[in-house]
Amino acid sequence: MDRRSLLKNISAASVAPFLPFPTVMLPENTERKFKHSVCRWCYNNFTLEELCDVAIDCGIQSIELLNPSEWDVVLSKGLKIALSNGSPLGITKGWNDPNLHQQLQNDLLDIIPKAADKGIPQVIVFSGNRNGLPDFQALEFCAMGLEPVVKVAERYNVRIIMELLNSKINHIDYQCDNTPWGVSLVDKIGSPNFKLLYDIYHMQIMEGDVIRTITDYKDYIAHFHTGGVPERHEIDETQELYYPAIMKAIAANGFEGYVAQEFIPAGTDPAKSLKEGVRICSV
Repeated sequence: MDRRSLLKNISAASVAPFLPFPTVMLPENTERKFKHSVCRWCYNNFTLEELCDVAIDCGIQSIELLNPSEWDVVLSKGLKIALSNGSPLGITKGWNDPNLHQQLQNDLLDIIPKAADKGIPQVIVFSGNRNGLPDFQALEFCAMGLEPVVKVAERYNVRIIMELLNSKINHIDYQCDNTPWGVSLVDKIGSPNFKLLYDIYHMQIMEGDVIRTITDYKDYIAHFHTGGVPERHEIDETQELYYPAIMKAIAANGFEGYVAQEFIPAGTDPAKSLKEGVRICSV
């Protein structure tokens, strides 16, 4: 090829449209086992009833992070609730503070049987902010408060999961901000009914090396959240993570739980963005 022809080909390639992420296929004789969910708070521009209809259209099986007063709306639409909210104390006031254990325990012991009755398999919990507390001491306090709750959860076949969040951008001072700390807490509690929620967005910010981490700690992770980095918007080619490869790794790890879309749509059509997110994550 002469120089003129080469430059012509390069010029043509430079103006070619950018193709969206392709669906990554698994090796033969394997099938995707995980299920799709969506976090309610990212779509507050929809009523809950409208979000149910959008989810069904997108092929999503679950809407999550709901309060008990919202459960029946979703269940009546034939959808699941993969993960319920737990204590109203929220993210910053959590299990690392022994002064809050009584209230947190009361809140969880109230919601666990109600969740079991509705077929809701998981309830979320948070470590709380550090407030100067060393990580080793926080492990002791979290385990001390959670152990009696987890024993009750075992009886009701409900799983308690603690979310890994970044303490760099969104949740400054949050204690459970890295996978090894969360894994240590799972080991300390020692129950199949206590696991981690691995938020891909948050852990990319804190740790990176997502595929290696979720593979190394696959037995500790019961739930996944998505989100584009750096701005937590759509999980497409506009951000730094390549979600088809991450989803392929999750499937290859034998994961059978839910992967929930938790990005904040930046476009003018959030339903379209959600549908595209599900497509990207369908391997």
